[in-house]
Amino acid sequence: MPVDGGKFFGDVGLFGPDAGKGGKFLILPPGYKGEVPQGHFVYRSGTNNVFIFLRGFYEDPKNLTPADAHLEKTRIYPLNGETGAKAMKFPDASGIPVNMLPMSDGSAFEQLKRLVDSEGNNLAGPDWLGMLAAIGIVKGQPFTPDAHSREILERAAKTGYKMSRVIGFEEKVSGNSYRMYSDRRWVNPFPDGTPANPTGTLNLAWENVAGTYPYLDLDARIWMFTNYYSISPGMVSKSPGAAAMYVIAFTDSEGTPLVGGSSYRLNLPANIPARLFWSVTLYEAENASGLANGQPFPSLGSKDKPAQNADGSTEIFLGPQAPEGKRGNWRATVPGRGYFAIIRLYGPTEAAIDKSWKPGDVEKLK
Repeated sequence: MPVDGGKFFGDVGLFGPDAGKGGKFLILPPGYKGEVPQGHFVYRSGTNNVFIFLRGFYEDPKNLTPADAHLEKTRIYPLNGETGAKAMKFPDASGIPVNMLPMSDGSAFEQLKRLVDSEGNNLAGPDWLGMLAAIGIVKGQPFTPDAHSREILERAAKTGYKMSRVIGFEEKVSGNSYRMYSDRRWVNPFPDGTPANPTGTLNLAWENVAGTYPYLDLDARIWMFTNYYSISPGMVSKSPGAAAMYVIAFTDSEGTPLVGGSSYRLNLPANIPARLFWSVTLYEAENASGLANGQPFPSLGSKDKPAQNADGSTEIFLGPQAPEGKRGNWRATVPGRGYFAIIRLYGPTEAAIDKSWKPGDVEKLK
């Protein structure tokens, strides 16, 4: 449940304290000192604003009704408001275009102003709030930059966004390699450690803990939230069969960025180590949104039942045209548009965690 790109509570559901059995979760605001009722999983928020990201797993992509019905049992209501809590509404947005991208122009500063007004010093430390104050963003005070200042803020936001995309495409950040495997191009910001017990370089507070003192690794945090929508311990768990594992490919086997006009093959060896399911999803290089490729979803996975080779491996084909006889194992790309690919393993088993199973690189077809 991140708020500012780095503050999380934990997980709900399969990977949370309820272990998928359901229950009541109580989210308390900053500084809450009142009575905490029994029978709840309690999270204390450091901010007034939170968001809850719920994901339902389905058995058949042609029948989403059971998963939808399960999610629609969710109710959110004020503390002590359970008796009068009404059923929530869940609009169906399937197939409806929606822009969920972060603001990348001067309006980003207007959004920051709203957050500062809502959160005050809950939002960030004095240094960060001081930098915002230097450009006129202070809680409870009007933010009225003149035309010249707005022009500067517009350029700053666009430049900052582009810088984040450049950082987000690096295989090495702050001198640390994000390579998941020494002989593959796949990367992950937590290739060696876990959030609760970091044995690698980073923890989920984005502190570099490899040296004699921890420090906030800003580039690592930018990298993560440029490529991922959110973060929680479950996303980087190393417990077999639980949570999820993600690896990203920005380039092909030769280190060349993936481009929509070329065709590629990705080989996933037999016995893909995912207890729940696996998928390969394509994202726009420019903004990390799902690739608008003309197909219902820019994703292909175990629920789609792609064909397997005789040895049990699965080949995924990426390119502007499907290879002959391979349409069921193909996802379209768009000429003139760069992209990257993420493999998701939900409920990764021991072979994923100890890296005895590893995907092939994305290979460009001649």
